[in-house]
Amino acid sequence: MNIAFNKNEDYNKLARDQVRQRWEQIKLGGGEKAIEKLHSQGKLTARERIDYLLDKDKSRLEIGAFAAEGMYKDYGGCPSAGVIVEIGYVKGRQVIVVANDASVKAGAWFPMTCKKNLRAQEISIENRLPIIYLVDSAGVFLPLQDEVFPDKEHFGRIFRNNAQMSSMGIVQIAAIMGSCVAGGAYLPIMSDEALIVNKTGSIFLAGSYLVKAAIGENIDNETLGGATTHCQISGVTDYQCENDYDALKVIKNLVDKLGDAPKAGFNRIKSAKPKLKETDIYGILPYDRSLPYDMKEIILRIVDDSEWEEYKEGYGKTILTGYARIDGWAVGIVANQRKVVKTKKGEMQVGGVIYSDSADKATRFIANCNQKRIPLVFLQDVTGFMVGSKSEHGGIIKDGAKLVNAVANSVVPKFTIIIGNSYGAGNYAMCGKAYDPRLIVAYPTAHIAVMGGVQAAKVLLQIETATLKRRGESLSPERETQLLEEIQSKYEAQTTPYYAAARLWTDAIIDPLDTRKWISQGIEAANNAPIEKNFNLGVIQV
Repeated sequence: MNIAFNKNEDYNKLARDQVRQRWEQIKLGGGEKAIEKLHSQGKLTARERIDYLLDKDKSRLEIGAFAAEGMYKDYGGCPSAGVIVEIGYVKGRQVIVVANDASVKAGAWFPMTCKKNLRAQEISIENRLPIIYLVDSAGVFLPLQDEVFPDKEHFGRIFRNNAQMSSMGIVQIAAIMGSCVAGGAYLPIMSDEALIVNKTGSIFLAGSYLVKAAIGENIDNETLGGATTHCQISGVTDYQCENDYDALKVIKNLVDKLGDAPKAGFNRIKSAKPKLKETDIYGILPYDRSLPYDMKEIILRIVDDSEWEEYKEGYGKTILTGYARIDGWAVGIVANQRKVVKTKKGEMQVGGVIYSDSADKATRFIANCNQKRIPLVFLQDVTGFMVGSKSEHGGIIKDGAKLVNAVANSVVPKFTIIIGNSYGAGNYAMCGKAYDPRLIVAYPTAHIAVMGGVQAAKVLLQIETATLKRRGESLSPERETQLLEEIQSKYEAQTTPYYAAARLWTDAIIDPLDTRKWISQGIEAANNAPIEKNFNLGVIQV
């Protein structure tokens, strides 16, 4: 091992540990006192409910653990956006679970809560996964109601999805384990089957206080909308359960009896671990995001037996393409090469930049994977497309558009791992969030922005300088340096993996050693959804 390897390893392990430390704090939700209060009411926390529900011998994926981190500081924060979302297994059946965290503002819905719930439904729809709702929420967080209630991607979209998912035959099971009020009452009742926990669960369009104010009727919440009322009088709910454990056991029994569904038929054989040490990834990824490295070395530590068939190895060298297996699943890999490479014409190409030949190669490879029904894995470390007169005259926009077109129209499931930089149109071409990857995750080394912090700061400084010049003013060298540092610091704070994960631009920040698990479980989920249309690039400039 050389000095650079050791320095990289120390840096990346520290970044991984920082993610874990922040995650341990987030797991506490609203804090220990709030958790104790739930326990005193005879209730489990959201995480405890999920732990009891999901199979212990199967791995699981948490979606949006860092959602809303650093946001809503004026309201005391909203850890994990007040809702826990996990993909796991119940009685061996892969499902997605959505559980309101009542320790966070009584499970109230913040804007990011809404976005996270919609993401969970999107995953369910795309992969035809059964979805289980564990409901315990006080409803919309009223101080931010204008950001939650009326728009297309707000609260009401969830009920619209409930209806469409039912028509698609996607199983939805809801357990009312706490409050379920107002518009939120529609979610469990629009599910296929609804359970309610006696004494702690309640569901009504208006609680006792609002009923008193609206029509003058005196009634308590339990009589108004408790388990006995809805299981024995109104018939709104289907199963009356004595406690949280009882409700979760009923859900397990329901899932255990689900019939099988058609599969997409993605190719899988027996899994094999990489022959090369996976932990070497820590030492290969450079501590400085501007330094080059060989992406092939990362790939060989992710794929089965450390083997892959590289497609067009000698052409378009700043993008790597090839076939491999991950946990037995056949995959097509599209990865940015960060080395400075030399073409057969003797030209040097900057690593992490997409050139015309690279875009052309990737487009053709994506088309091949679609024809063969092979899922695609994108490994991002891209600074964008090549600029300058030579590239423009060579048609970089046209070639880039072909690549974006292929990614947008791809019908096989796509999975994106942001390893390093994810800048500008490179983010789009390499299947960023806007291009519907089934799952998109980031390493702790990831940076997502329209351009790098240094470049952005210089551009913004030029704009500021030009503005002052028009007013007949100028910046001193000292003030220029200070302003440049301020702009760069603020800009780079918005490029971190935490900033992206808080806003659900990514589904998770992962340990690089968990890459295989995320891709494998993602493909297993996608295999539940047969491909129903053919790949078609549409109209493109040849």
